[in-house]
Amino acid sequence: MVRVKPFAALRPPKGIVTEVAAPPYDVLNSEEARKMAGEKSLLHITKPEIDFDPIAGEHEQRTYDRAVENFKAWQQRGWLVREDKEKYYVYAQTMGERTQYGIVLCAHTDDYASGVIKKHELTRKDKEDDRMIHVRIQNANIEPVFFAFKDNDELGGIIAAAAAGEPEYRFVDENGFTHTFWVIGDDAVIARITEIFTHDIDAFYVADGHHRTAAAARVGAEKRAQNPSHTGDEEYNFFMAVCFPESQLRIIDYNRVVKDLNGLDADAFFKALEADFVVEKKGAQIYHPACLHNFSMYIDGVWYSLTAKPGRYDDADPIGVLDVTILSNLVLDKILGIKDLRTSDRIDFVGGIRGLGELSRRVDSGEMKVAFALYPVSMQQLMDIADTGHIMPPKTTWFEPKLRSGLAIHTLA
Repeated sequence: MVRVKPFAALRPPKGIVTEVAAPPYDVLNSEEARKMAGEKSLLHITKPEIDFDPIAGEHEQRTYDRAVENFKAWQQRGWLVREDKEKYYVYAQTMGERTQYGIVLCAHTDDYASGVIKKHELTRKDKEDDRMIHVRIQNANIEPVFFAFKDNDELGGIIAAAAAGEPEYRFVDENGFTHTFWVIGDDAVIARITEIFTHDIDAFYVADGHHRTAAAARVGAEKRAQNPSHTGDEEYNFFMAVCFPESQLRIIDYNRVVKDLNGLDADAFFKALEADFVVEKKGAQIYHPACLHNFSMYIDGVWYSLTAKPGRYDDADPIGVLDVTILSNLVLDKILGIKDLRTSDRIDFVGGIRGLGELSRRVDSGEMKVAFALYPVSMQQLMDIADTGHIMPPKTTWFEPKLRSGLAIHTLA
């Protein structure tokens, strides 16, 4: 079972939440962040390189120093205010006709070490190190991680009851997504939430934030080693997460664009494809994958359907059956010679939120030669893979909307 606790958040006063709240640090580059950041924006804390002219390096000491200065200043100016006691929060995100409701809480680093918090992606040490530095210097989780858990009817009822009340925050972001936030301050409800997670929820699944989760666990271990009186209950053992019931989440496609055909001409490329796929020409109109093992391909102004032939994948293998694996094995590696998706400079990845029109745009511009769109992975596939200890290939899942940063911050002391 998972170990959770409420926390006394630092958060912005209601009247300035839209000025403070910001997209996650990793969805904007520094130039985009500078253009977006107003005076009170959390981007001055999460991407402090934007405060320098010209923009500083993300890993320079002066950048880290500015992050610490800004975090202190935001508290001194009253732009981030400490909650009067430990609480839970409900955070809802609305995208089109769909709304997902999550609980903002603190998870325990021991659960990550023991595998109760389950991952489905590998992390890179350099990215872990970067996030670890930010947690360490601020002594805080400035941005939450994004977890899923298996549905629980009683928790669903508690969330619904909270969401029936007047929200603390409600605003629409630059993408047209609505963010709504409620505070749960009733002691009996807080205690019951803790009990349900402790006794009835057997695991958390990392949806988004693998590097931040790993970094939080490493900082917790570091502080544990420095504390001869360690008990396991100290605040540094916990880190902030927004946890959603799995039935409310939807994974969208995560697509690929490739710069060249590995020295092949178009005829040789199509002939190679036909060894493992049924290839159908669809025309100039965008074609979306119709089902698992069906792919869209865009090349030379035309969309194609690629359907993997039987026997080219193993339905009994939780990784081998994934469309990202099929495409990687049979096209990217076998035909195009791309062996490592993490390091190759011949491939790029496009989140489905941008639409398939972004794929054709990048090919038509001449930047890329061919694009592939995939049928999205399901939450059940993600959980099955995490439950069996397997790891998905890189760039498999894309969750949208992204969590807004700055609605709550968890400090480690």
